Amino acid sequence: MALPEKIDADIKQALKSKNKERLEALRSIKTALTIAKTAKGASKEMSEEDEIKILQKLVKQRKESAEIYKEQNRPELAEKEQKEAEIIQEFLPKPMSDEELTKVIKGIIQETGANSLADMGKVMGIATRQLAGKAEGKTIADKVKALLAEK
Repeated sequence: MALPEKIDADIKQALKSKNKERLEALRSIKTALTIAKTAKGASKEMSEEDEIKILQKLVKQRKESAEIYKEQNRPELAEKEQKEAEIIQEFLPKPMSDEELTKVIKGIIQETGANSLADMGKVMGIATRQLAGKAEGKTIADKVKALLAEK
């Protein structure tokens, strides 16, 4: 089932079960996807990669908001944002383990012939495309940097 259809089905389920928190998170996903689809210059169909990027952005926004609320001593709002982030993460692919990530990045490094930190951009371009949704950009960058520093 495609993501928009899955979101619609989950919205119906949340309405039936009167789960307000889940409903809010699902509606924010639906809104973000609709905005992206109808944006000027956007194609009618979204790729799975684009959908994953949107979901990652929504999760990041929720986590950043939760941190700000914690700093401002607003635990009830921080908790709400954290719960929404968890609900949105349900629709993202399962993150890779550290071993899997290392294995994939080592393969990319061999494939590109990278042998120093100067080649990090080359490796990152391929790695971020290949690992979209499976690992966060910062995690990928840290791993690439560590593996290239070993060489």
